[in-house]
This record gives sequence, structure tokens and C-alpha cells, in this order.
Amino acid sequence: MSKLYLLLNIGSILFPFVASFHPKSGLARHWKAYWGGIAISAVVFLVWDAVFTQHGVWGFNDQYLLGPRFWGMPLEEWLFFFCIPYSSLFIHFLGVKYYGDRWQFPKKITQMIYLLMILWAVVQIIAFAPRWYTTVNAAFFLVIFILGYIFHPKALFQFLPSFLIIMIPFIAINGILTGSGLEQPVVWYNNAQNMSLRLGTIPLEDFMYAFSMLFLSWMGYERISA
Repeated sequence: MSKLYLLLNIGSILFPFVASFHPKSGLARHWKAYWGGIAISAVVFLVWDAVFTQHGVWGFNDQYLLGPRFWGMPLEEWLFFFCIPYSSLFIHFLGVKYYGDRWQFPKKITQMIYLLMILWAVVQIIAFAPRWYTTVNAAFFLVIFILGYIFHPKALFQFLPSFLIIMIPFIAINGILTGSGLEQPVVWYNNAQNMSLRLGTIPLEDFMYAFSMLFLSWMGYERISA
């Protein structure tokens, strides 16, 4: 079991990575911007991750790790911030490539969903302060959303259908990481620092966290591509 986290990383990126070279995908031709956007997000989230790990907001079970750690975080956690965005945004890349402006929900539906997400983030900040994961995560989502709305409004509207599709494999992978089917979770959370609300084993905060991580990566991709 010591390779479980590594295998989840490899399993998530393997097909999208290989498919990147297929002519109908063509993602490999955009690697500079694609990897660049992912790297921008990874730097931000690795710093965040390191601080929260140091302060016990979350941590990692050595039972499922190879051993090497950097800044207190296992090697597999570093890989997570490259493998998961790569595989997740592959879905969005193909959606935008093949459907263009049609790759979005009707404007009113998108606005309604995003408004609900914004209100939910505000409620978390007000009702759950000073629980660090909840409040920092919600505040960061609002920052990413505002940046997207100002600088990448088209991308923000196109991202929503992709994000909902991405949540299917995300729930599977993150479910395992947070303990589904395991005696102990790969990644544990200090419930004193979150809402203690979960979908199965996944803290609800993780969904907003995933949105911020992935959309920040995509904004980076678009800025570099411009």
C-alpha cells in the first residue's frame, strides 16, 4: 500500500498525457502554456499546502507514501498539483477546442450557479471563522472568481460545464485519498479547521478548493497563450 498515492497520481494523468500526442487532441503542441499555467497554480497551492501542513490543518498517512518529504509534504503531494490539473483540464481543453463558444450553459443558468457559489463562500467566511481551511478556501475562491470575471469572463463561463464533468473522476480519486475503502485516509483533515461536512469522506471545502486550483491553472494557460 506504500505506493497508493503515487499510483493514484500516475493513474489520473496516464491517459490524458498519452492522448495529448493524438492529432485530434493536439494538446502537446500547447505544452508550454499548459504546463506554465499548471506551474503557476502549483506554486500558490504548494505554499498554501505547506503552511497548512505545518499547522496541522491536514496531514498525510505514511502508510500510503514512499517516504521522501519536502517542506513537510510528501513527494506524492507535490505530484498531485501537476497530475490532477493536467488530467482535469484535458477535459476542458477538448471541450473548448471542439465546441468553442457552444461549450457553456445558458447565461442565466451559469450566472445563477455562480451566484450560489459566491453566496456559499460568503456564508462560510462569516459563519465558520476562524476555521482556517473553510475561511481561507472560501476567500481564495472569491479572489479567483473576481480575477476570472475581470480578466477572463469568457473562460469563466465556459469552465462551469467542464468543472461539473471533472467532478466525476475527482470524487473517485479524492474519495480514495480521504479514506473511501481504506482503513485510514491517505490525507487526513483536522475537523476543528473545517466545517465537518462531507460528501462521503470528502470535506465539502475540497470542491471549492478544486475549482480555485483548476481555474487558476486555466487562467495561467490563457495568459501565457495570449
